Amino acid sequence: MRKSSFLVALPLLATLALAACNKPPPKTTEAQNARAVRVVTLGAHPISGALAASGDLVSREEAAVLPEVAGYRVSKVLVDVGDTVKKGQVLVELDPALIRAQLAQGEAVAAQAQVQAQQAMDQANRVKDLDNAGVLSQEQIDQRRFQARAAQATAAAQAAALKDLRTRLSMLQVTSPVSGVILERTVRPGDLSALSGTPWFRLARDNEIELAAQLSEDDLANIHPGQHAQVSLPSGLTVQGTVRLVSPQIDNTTKLGIVRVHLPVNRDIRAGGFGRAVFDEVSGNVLAAPETAVRYDADGASVMVVGPDNRVKHYPVTTGQRGGGYVQLIKGPPAGSRIVENAAAFLLDGDLVKPADASGALVSAHTAAPAAARIAPKAAGK
Repeated sequence: MRKSSFLVALPLLATLALAACNKPPPKTTEAQNARAVRVVTLGAHPISGALAASGDLVSREEAAVLPEVAGYRVSKVLVDVGDTVKKGQVLVELDPALIRAQLAQGEAVAAQAQVQAQQAMDQANRVKDLDNAGVLSQEQIDQRRFQARAAQATAAAQAAALKDLRTRLSMLQVTSPVSGVILERTVRPGDLSALSGTPWFRLARDNEIELAAQLSEDDLANIHPGQHAQVSLPSGLTVQGTVRLVSPQIDNTTKLGIVRVHLPVNRDIRAGGFGRAVFDEVSGNVLAAPETAVRYDADGASVMVVGPDNRVKHYPVTTGQRGGGYVQLIKGPPAGSRIVENAAAFLLDGDLVKPADASGALVSAHTAAPAAARIAPKAAGK
């Protein structure tokens, strides 16, 4: 009897055991799955030496070279782009054949005029003391004196014309007005000289190159002549520069001003290039976030804002100055907002997090609610 009862109970026990094996695991709540993240509160921080600006590399002063005489053929071009020249160095030689023929003719005419002037002067001297003597009429005496003065004037005019030809001959050698490096050359052998048109050469005077950095009106107030700046080039070269000039005006279109940063003479610094300057001795309290909190992607810079319900939201920002591990937020969440300190954390909009402060202690959502509440409407609008 007992055996039959045991056999009857076996199926029941097997059914109960199978049901126990198929029992679903206990459910976990979303709050239990929330990731713990470290948050910081946005506020003002001093940023020193972090004002940066970019611009073009330009010559401090350019010199243009053109011929001073027209109508002469170029026979030789003695320099090329990139050559360093000295003041007074011959750059181009013009063909002197034409002016030498004119010079020979001018010398002959000037000599003839000088002889005629001397002859007229001798005739005038002969009647010097014959006034009212009755030997010659007064009219004849005055006529000789007049001819002497006219001959002297003609001789002087011919001498001036000869001097002009000699001056033109000296100008057939086109020289550099300053020392510097040649930036551009447009002249070729065989060209005809002209007094107007495109300069034959452009030179960077004394090889001096500057960075024309563009800054906003607010940033210009922090820059002054003599201030130092570190200038970096795309090639990786970094040099120490000095502010030479701060623009007295702001461009009406861009609303930017120009700061001229004087750079040391270096053949690797070329006019027309690009540079970026970081100015020293610039400090101030600005709304800033840790550099680690700013995320950069195809849409630009952004931070993750933690709301009052401890859910994160993507918030685009515009960055400015950098320094001391902080980056200025020109546009972004208001002061007092909580943001995720580590931008590398893989978080999506709406994710629930467990916010902790710098010490690692969890921050209560009720404590953070007033600051985050100020963000919620603006973030929603975005």
